[in-house]
This record gives sequence, C-alpha cells and structure tokens, in this order.
Amino acid sequence: MQTASSDRVRIFDTTLRDGEQAPGFSLTVDQKLLMARQLEQLGADIIEAGFPIASDADAEAVRLVSSTLKTASVAALARCAADDIDKAAWALQPAVRPRLHVFIATSDLHLEKKLRISRAECLEAAVRGVARARRYVDDVQFSAEDAIRSDRAFLGEVIDAVIDAGATTINLPDTVGYSTPDEIADFFNHFVTRRPANGVTYSTHCHDDLGLAVANSLTAVTAGARQVECTINGIGERAGNASLEEIIMAMSVRPDRLPYSNGVDTRQIYPSSKLLTQLTGEAVQANKAIVGRNAFAHEAGIHQDGMLKDRRTYEIMRPEDVGVPGATLVLGKHSGRHAVARRADQLGLKLDRRQVDRVYLAMVARADRIKTIDDDTLTALIEQECGLRAGVAAEALPAAGARGYGHGV
Repeated sequence: MQTASSDRVRIFDTTLRDGEQAPGFSLTVDQKLLMARQLEQLGADIIEAGFPIASDADAEAVRLVSSTLKTASVAALARCAADDIDKAAWALQPAVRPRLHVFIATSDLHLEKKLRISRAECLEAAVRGVARARRYVDDVQFSAEDAIRSDRAFLGEVIDAVIDAGATTINLPDTVGYSTPDEIADFFNHFVTRRPANGVTYSTHCHDDLGLAVANSLTAVTAGARQVECTINGIGERAGNASLEEIIMAMSVRPDRLPYSNGVDTRQIYPSSKLLTQLTGEAVQANKAIVGRNAFAHEAGIHQDGMLKDRRTYEIMRPEDVGVPGATLVLGKHSGRHAVARRADQLGLKLDRRQVDRVYLAMVARADRIKTIDDDTLTALIEQECGLRAGVAAEALPAAGARGYGHGV
C-alpha cells in the first residue's frame, strides 16, 4: 500500500459490471460474491457490483454483495430512467456505503443514432435521473457516455446541471477507446479547471481499443481526475478496460512521475487475478503485465545472469509485492549456463564446470524440440550426461562415460 498523500486516487473497480458483461466472462451470483470479497480485501474503494435492471440475477447479486461488504462502497449502474434507478436503489438498500451510478450518452452520434433524442432531452433526462437517484442515496455518480466524442460546450452544460442536481462524482469516459494521452490531458484539464466544484470528484473510465487505456487513465489523473475506473486483468467490453494492476503498479513503481496514493494492497493483486481466471475460466495472456505467467519469468541467458547477480538488473518491481511467489528462471534454448547450474543446485545436484557445460549443451539441443525444460527433464539430462540423480551421492553411481553433446536425448 502506498503512503498517504493529499493526492489520493480512488479505485473504482468495475470487474463485476463492465468486465463481467464481456463475452465469456459471465459470473453466477455466488461467484460475484466471492470476487467482491476479494476486491474488498484488495482495497478497491468502490466496487461496481452490477446493472440491476439487466436481469433478476444481476439485481440479486448486487443486493447480496451490498449486504456482505463492510468497508468498500458498492455501486449499481442505472440508465437515467425511473425503473432502472428504482431497481438499483432496491438492490443497494443493504449496503453500508451505497453508490447509485446513473448514465446517459452525451455525444451527438449516440444521441442521434442510438437514443434518437435531442440535446435538450438528454440534458433533461440527466438532471431528472440524478435528482431521482439522490432521493435514495447521498453518493450519486453521473457518467456521460462517450464523453470524449461529445461537444465540449454541451458536455459542460450537462456537467453543471447534474452537479447542481446533486451528483458527487462526474465520470467522463472514453467509452470506445478512441482517445490519445495528449487529448485526454487537454480534455480533463479543460473540465477540471472549468468547474473544480468542491466535494465533486472527476473520474476517468477508459477502454483499450487502441491499447491506450492505462496510459489515458494515468494521464487523466495527472490532469486532475481523482477516481480511476478499471478492472482486474483489464477485462471488459471489446478490448477491455484499463487494467487495475497496471495502474496501481505504475503509481507504485514511479512515484516520482505519479505521486498519487491509493488504498490498494498490492500483495492482493495476483490472488485477485488468479481468482478471476478460476471463476471465469479465461486465462490472461502469458506476457500480460504484472499478472501474466511470464511477467516475472526470464529465459534469456544474459537476463538470467543479471538476475542471479542482482534482480534489479531486469526487474523493476519485486514479484512478491504483487503477490507472485517469486521470479522464475525458465530453462530453454535461450538460457545460459548460470541458470542451469542454479536450477541443478536447487534440485540438490551439485555440478562442476565441466558437467554444467555438458548438461547445458544437451539441454539446448532438447529445448529446440520441446521449447522449455521442466525439472523432470533437467534431472533426466543430468543423470544421462553426468550420472547424477537427485538424492543419490555422485560417487555411488557409475560414470556416464563420454558422449556427444546432445546425442541420445
């Protein structure tokens, strides 16, 4: 957890809402509860538990999460429509810290082609929705869907009106992952300085269609946003949302550039990621930052040599800081002799320099065919090339005899 500062960023986790509605990531009510408990342990400030009007199961899940969580705020999503808001309020009723999250699109494209309403009708619906939500809860978030592609003058009118109606958080999403960091900086600077309302938090919600969600989210923070909407493993609609683990660790590793505090226990990041993959059956890509299986794995010999001497040569964060048991030196065709010797030693097999050379060359030949060398394969190679077996003294075994490197393995 980072040290406290005056620039604290709230983490709004929408894994159970935006993330869960992506194809292949649906969760049952019980699974949502398990994940919600883990997110609370992680330290998310706000956990968006679902979209109650979408289905009875979603409403039940939000209500169950609301009745269970003790420290995190629980949010429920609703369109700026009476039935949506009433259903969300019902689901949030047991929550210790309920947040009603209402939204409506504000871009002309969405107004004309999707909603088929005028700007005036949009403004009226937004105000009416926020006012209705405030009848139920004090904590009301308003999101202007497709805010980045909205006319700034009109969006400013909407923001002013919903703040006057009682909104306490203003979320300005890059709904379709269209923006770039420089544009995001200008956008948030414009609105935060235009009306830096007391008691109102500006929030960012970025999608990853161009692979810029995390960069855009962090840029929004530097421009004045003090809430980031994100998901575990970056799951979400289409290419996903900004990845919680990447945002948090960027702040943790680079406080010189990102001097913002948050309430996340980084040691719970990897357990949260693992639980989500277990519940959904959807694994993260191998090279996914922070939580991918290769995030702290090293195969290249030069890298392995550096890691054995000082891990800081090739790691900018410690795996244990995010809950990963430790770095992995993967044995493969790119590995070096130092890694072979180290792994053999860990297996209880002491190799001299000549033996390391023999095992190394045999391993490279085998790795050309099977990509990676696991412990069983390495042990077999050592026995074949050197006559050594784990747990048996070398002198008790017959000599291996001279062999061509790599032959017969």
